[in-house]
Amino acid sequence: MFVADKSNGHLIEVLDTASLFDPHVDRIEGRLHYGEETQDAEFYAKSDLAFPSGEPLPACWTDPHYRRR
Repeated sequence: MFVADKSNGHLIEVLDTASLFDPHVDRIEGRLHYGEETQDAEFYAKSDLAFPSGEPLPACWTDPHYRRR
């Protein structure tokens, strides 16, 4: 699965989708897809990510208390 960095729109391949869907995890491990070579895996804050279309990630993926609001 791919998400995009909000600041520059570059695609990030999510290496562990379970952590992306878990609202208690605030960082995901991913690999930047930019340039010709495969990049090393890094951790990215979910708050800096969105879908490639620009739509924000769902609250149920980012806020453990989303039902209380």
